[in-house]
Amino acid sequence: MLRSSRKVKFYPRVEIHRALRFPEIRVSHHVLAEIMTPHKKALLSEYFTVGWNVIEGIIAIVAGVVAGSIALVGFGLDSYIEVASGLVLIWRLRKHGFSDEEEEEAAEKRAILFVGVTFFVLAAYVVYESGKKLIYHEHPEESLVGIILAVVSLVVMPILAWYKKKLALEIHSRALRADALETLACSYLSLTLLLGLGANALFGWWWADPIAALAMVYFLIKEGTEALREGGKV
Repeated sequence: MLRSSRKVKFYPRVEIHRALRFPEIRVSHHVLAEIMTPHKKALLSEYFTVGWNVIEGIIAIVAGVVAGSIALVGFGLDSYIEVASGLVLIWRLRKHGFSDEEEEEAAEKRAILFVGVTFFVLAAYVVYESGKKLIYHEHPEESLVGIILAVVSLVVMPILAWYKKKLALEIHSRALRADALETLACSYLSLTLLLGLGANALFGWWWADPIAALAMVYFLIKEGTEALREGGKV
């Protein structure tokens, strides 16, 4: 039997890859920076805010109606105020680069004023419903779904608020800053909601739910006043 004296050489995969000369696609930091500008990051944060709050609002309102919890319903309505605020901010951010400086400033002020007014609308609703429940001694049921929702929101909202406030400083947007404060207020509402639902579930303190809702009013009026001041109406 004849044996070939020729040695077979095995090439590593890397060498084969190089031999075939596949083109390498390299994305520089400069290109990435151009793709993801601070304005685009801010826009993505608002898309996330709107999507999150649509889902959060549905869960909170349905759970609140089932349990008879004004704190949960108020929390859910606040989620939709955040949705409205987020949509206004999306409109505002999408105008960037397509209008002159004066027009952008006008859009900025309209966005801030809208955010401010929505705070007061929700505050009025919460005061009315909470007062009614306290006067008529309407006892809410326990809501495990509401407690879980409050815990998750308490984790997510502060991170989102910090990120939006950081971007607001980068792009010098007072409207985005006001919206970041609204998101932060949502985390305060999550805490008061958790305390109210927890006290009712653990100790049977039915009044803790409307009291927790009334505690939200302070934050709503405070942030609403701040937004109106930013918009030049206070």
